[in-house]
Amino acid sequence: MSIDQPPAQPDPPMVGTRLISLAVASALLMEFIDSTALSTALPTLARAFSVDPIHLKLALTSYILALAVFTPASGWAAERFGARRVFMTAMIVFLAGSAMCGISRNLEALVASRIIQGIGGAMMTPVARLIVVGSTPKDKLIRAMGWFTMPALIGPLIGPPLAGLVLSVADWPWIFYLNLPIGLLGMTAVMRFVPKSQPQEMGRFDTLGFLLSAVAISGLVVVAETAGLSLLPPWAVVLVLSLAVASGWLYLRKAKVTARPILDLDLLKYRTFRASLVGGTFVRLGIGASPFLMPLLLQVALGWSPLKASVVTLGTGVGVLIARPFAAAGLKRFGFRTSLAVFVTLTAILTAAPGFFTQATPMALMAGALFLGGFARSNQFIAANTIAYADVPQPRVAAASTLSAVSQQVGLALGVSFGGLMLHLARGHGAHLTPDRFTWPFVAIGLVTLAALPVYLRLDRDAGSEISGRAINPKPPPVGEVSAKPTEGG
Repeated sequence: MSIDQPPAQPDPPMVGTRLISLAVASALLMEFIDSTALSTALPTLARAFSVDPIHLKLALTSYILALAVFTPASGWAAERFGARRVFMTAMIVFLAGSAMCGISRNLEALVASRIIQGIGGAMMTPVARLIVVGSTPKDKLIRAMGWFTMPALIGPLIGPPLAGLVLSVADWPWIFYLNLPIGLLGMTAVMRFVPKSQPQEMGRFDTLGFLLSAVAISGLVVVAETAGLSLLPPWAVVLVLSLAVASGWLYLRKAKVTARPILDLDLLKYRTFRASLVGGTFVRLGIGASPFLMPLLLQVALGWSPLKASVVTLGTGVGVLIARPFAAAGLKRFGFRTSLAVFVTLTAILTAAPGFFTQATPMALMAGALFLGGFARSNQFIAANTIAYADVPQPRVAAASTLSAVSQQVGLALGVSFGGLMLHLARGHGAHLTPDRFTWPFVAIGLVTLAALPVYLRLDRDAGSEISGRAINPKPPPVGEVSAKPTEGG
């Protein structure tokens, strides 16, 4: 054995992979607590900054936009500079953004700080996933990913009540300062348990493609975010939209002649992936507005305290958690097309339901509707996210994952913008945010969610059956005819 070659190491024990998964999962925990806590604090921030509550949607979309723009660069950066180094740097950026959010004293400063947070977040989660996959033996990967994704279940559960409690005993900056101890503990665990990875030669980064896609995505979201609110003069809106369209057109042309484009749109030729992307975008356009509209409905229109509102919205997180054990069994029994059609319909109805909440609506009924909505939404997303990769060849899964992640963020950002616009139109000029003003916005986002139904119904009956494990019994050929089913080689 060469002295330059280190001895072969045995597969890491399960306790090691578990510790690695939990160490990097601190990033997910911060992100989920931060996003759900901020939603709960929106009415409080509106009062602190003396701004229209509808304008607080900028605090949500600015973060999501940064995720959409910078996520495509995460995989290349992790391979080029080493996953642990990039992850640690991303956590430092996220924590710096969190601290800056806490010291912000106006909406503009908060939005700028949220963008910095988003840049860190765009690198944290994808790189954390790469660390788990790269450091775990294949036979232990499912269990390791289970530990890694646990914060995705815990965060939405503890985020709202934690925010409600904090706002009851302290000022709003502590919503963001909570990230600091979690992040520092996570960084310490990463330094202790996550092994270093050697940088690799990845070839040239698609810089021009990255810039063009960034301008196209940013311009689209900015136009949607400012529509109807007079935040920009008309000529500026036209200019931004023109830049976005031109950049998108140039990117499409460039991507056709680039070996490894930053966003591989050629993947849309796979039917199941296209259905997941398009249908999922419609759903996110609808439900993306819920974290913005619900706190305003409960705290501004109904006059509830943040703590009381967080107890009701906790139902959504519980529904999401309960749904996961049932999802696989449902897909195996009914298949992807039926499951997607049923659950997207239920999601649309239950997304619109809060629009009919009034002072007389029992809290138990509200919590029940949100619980069922979380259950249906989780089943829908599990099915949509799983079938996305049913037909994608293994060498292109990473590119498909990147494109899927970007489309998810864009859909959520546009959803918040759409919900804000609908609320602005429903409120009218100078009117107070009363419960009846929320009826049309919630109905509108429910209808947008339902637009995914025709997309899912176009899937084949047996689409994704290899993944779901659902047995498909093809119709036998008539007596005397030979089946036309090709052999394995043909």
